[in-house]
Amino acid sequence: MDQITQYLSSYAADLTYEDLPPEVVHKAKGLLIDSLGCAIGGYTSEPGKIARRIAGRVFPREMPAILLGSDQRSSPELATFANGVMIRYLDFNDGFVSKGGGHPSDNFAPVLTCADAIHAGGKEVLVASVLAYEVFCRFFDQLDLSRKGFDQSVIGVISCVIGASKILGLSQEQMVQAINLAVAANLSLQKTRRGEVSMWKGCAVANAARNAVFAALLAKEGLTGPGPIFEGCHGFFQVVSGPFQLEHFGGKEKPFRMMNATIKRYPCGQFGQTAVDAAIALHSKISGIDEIAAVNIGTFPLGKKAMAGDAEKWHPTTRESADHSLPYVVGTALMYGSLDLKHFDDEHLSNPDLLKLIAKIKVEETEECRNLYPGASAARMELTTISGKKASELVLYHRGHFQNPLSDQEIEQKFHSLTRNLLTLTRQKEVLRLVWHLERVKDIHTVLKLLAI
Repeated sequence: MDQITQYLSSYAADLTYEDLPPEVVHKAKGLLIDSLGCAIGGYTSEPGKIARRIAGRVFPREMPAILLGSDQRSSPELATFANGVMIRYLDFNDGFVSKGGGHPSDNFAPVLTCADAIHAGGKEVLVASVLAYEVFCRFFDQLDLSRKGFDQSVIGVISCVIGASKILGLSQEQMVQAINLAVAANLSLQKTRRGEVSMWKGCAVANAARNAVFAALLAKEGLTGPGPIFEGCHGFFQVVSGPFQLEHFGGKEKPFRMMNATIKRYPCGQFGQTAVDAAIALHSKISGIDEIAAVNIGTFPLGKKAMAGDAEKWHPTTRESADHSLPYVVGTALMYGSLDLKHFDDEHLSNPDLLKLIAKIKVEETEECRNLYPGASAARMELTTISGKKASELVLYHRGHFQNPLSDQEIEQKFHSLTRNLLTLTRQKEVLRLVWHLERVKDIHTVLKLLAI
């Protein structure tokens, strides 16, 4: 066993509810509410429908797990995939940025699904969720695998297998084998998020979560995997990352990285949140988009690569490309003074006035934004009018950033906005009540069944 596997498995095996400070428990509840809202918001998506159709073909004799938004059950692996797709599809779930970045709330899919399959309680869900977030964020503190062409799901599968293993009650030795099995088989490509982005963008980490649950179930039954998986010959260090160390995980008066997760205010890529805030501020300073001659967006290297690194970002033809296009989301916010889910439909994607405005937008890395990152995912926007007037906005922390957090009421408002057309108000309120008091819930199914549409 290598040092990283030893550290991960021992930390995961030892973490208890009593190790979680009250502020971390509260943050976990808010993030869970946000993620459940995103799942119901993504219920009617085509990828969500496809994933549920596939999952609905299987009903296991043991450990049936719920498909969010329905009363259907499936195997834990396929239910995890379907639930993960729904949580992720709108690109409205939370984010975390450091050397690399991703969506730590993707970990809720395996945790909730496995918890439902074995009827685990709220405390167990909170512990496994905080644990998975900790692993996810600590790995991204060390690594930006996109530079080598690997997708964020390479790290996602590690955090997901830890979260699933914790819920399923694996021993430390079983967790070691689950890690070995998950890492060896799941080295996915960054191509997922490059060029014309396909439906798979919202499915990639959900698939990693599915594979993580499968690995945890195999390990629980006694299957072994190749190790040492990180430090061994042809292991993770040699093939993927190079050497690194993990240490100082949360607990015993050390901070938990979940506290640095951000909740999105807008349904677009994490690195577009501050730019959209800036664009909305500038919208109020012009009489109309015909007045705009040029727009210059200053950002940091990872922000440009993720949301302005391909020519397709200036003429997106799919929803998945548009919500990861800095020119598109900024152009939309300048045009309408807002950015909502409706702005990614076909009518808006083909709007000639919007496309004309997008052509006037330039994105560049700036020293200012580069120096502020990752503490702040800053965006500097400068707008020049046809008459030569200039206006500028610098946004450091979008609303929902951990330095500018949403209130509990704002989290609830977002949940209501995503679920109001699919759930009754009575059910919405009951879900919120139960999640805010999740430590008292004896069976997580009590919460999840209320999301049936």
